[in-house]
Amino acid sequence: MGKLTAKGVEKAKPGRHADGEGLYLLVKPTLARSWVLRVQVDGRRRDIGLGGVEMTALSERSEIGDDIPLEKKPRLTLSEARELATRFRNVAKSGGDIDAERKKDRKPPPNFKEAAIAAHAALSHSWAEKTSAAFLTSLEEYAYPLLGKKRVDTIAADDIAGALGLIWTTKPATAKKVRYRVNAVLDFASGKGWRAYGAPREQVRALTGKLKKGKNHPAMPYADVPAYYQGLGEGTETLGRLALMFLIATGARSIEAREARWEHIDTDKAEWARPAELMRKNDLPHMVTLNSAALAILARVKALRPPANAQALVFPSRGGGAISDMTISKVMRDGGLAFVPHGFRSSFRDWAAECHPEIPDPVAEAALAHVVPDAVVAAYKRTKFVVLRRQLLDHWSDFITADQTTVVQLAPRRA
Repeated sequence: MGKLTAKGVEKAKPGRHADGEGLYLLVKPTLARSWVLRVQVDGRRRDIGLGGVEMTALSERSEIGDDIPLEKKPRLTLSEARELATRFRNVAKSGGDIDAERKKDRKPPPNFKEAAIAAHAALSHSWAEKTSAAFLTSLEEYAYPLLGKKRVDTIAADDIAGALGLIWTTKPATAKKVRYRVNAVLDFASGKGWRAYGAPREQVRALTGKLKKGKNHPAMPYADVPAYYQGLGEGTETLGRLALMFLIATGARSIEAREARWEHIDTDKAEWARPAELMRKNDLPHMVTLNSAALAILARVKALRPPANAQALVFPSRGGGAISDMTISKVMRDGGLAFVPHGFRSSFRDWAAECHPEIPDPVAEAALAHVVPDAVVAAYKRTKFVVLRRQLLDHWSDFITADQTTVVQLAPRRA
């Protein structure tokens, strides 16, 4: 128990007044007051200045604010001086550096909203304009109500599952995007040292269960795809048509094609490296092997709309952003077709199963950027797996660009 009292601190006369355990109140002739801690450091006595005296000491509360660490406060109440003295004594006893302890950044971790804004500012330079805009908008609508004011280091799997709430079953596509963005914020926070670990992905999956599957997209029979693809190539040269042809040639989703950037594409290696933020379904980067049909489309796009720089979109709108999903869908609607662009992925999958049974099913799944267990990839060896994917997409290119007399000559079905 210290010898000093709050009222005694206020009325103390000039001199040195001991509180105990090495803590002293110093009062100068001018009546200016300050705290000093006397400790032993490396066998030598040392006086450590703790700061001035907070003259609200009678109430034992400081006017400075509770959000400022004691080490950073210019004035301390009696109780605060005792607490800081205890900390510094413990540091000295353990052989630590009191000066380093004083300089430590003790600012508490930000809340989720603040961390999200920081993550967006640091990462959005590599995102498409639409992705960048949707990142904070979706979090504001669906994550901030429950997570926004929570300190980012306290957010657990149960908090995330609760924030996803009803949209997990009513808006599954939106829920998955929100989950991806929450994970991105927590991973960023971990990297900044604001929390001890990244996003608790597996725990959240255990709490939410699987997403409800949507309805199948109307798909064109694969035997009809070559005629349609070649007809597109003979029509008016527009970015909407070319984007649809690129989508068909690569098996990509509409959003992946629309947000593709030239910096993601290496025509010399015939590869399209799609970053994780572009992969809405599995949050993982994916490399597409570009076949001759896809490379020919890219050459036509460059001739029609030369890119301003490497970061430019492959299929930009007139305003410079990504073309809309409706732009691609309209190409099919104008032809009076009941099918949708996404359905070409099913067309490709059916063709692969029926026309190339010699190529394992996981290869076709990987070509569509579906998640394939690492154990399966390892079974074929990773290098061979990529070779098989390239082989399959090259066959698809030959198929959709072939003469119409050959498109129905199919390999036998598997038993």
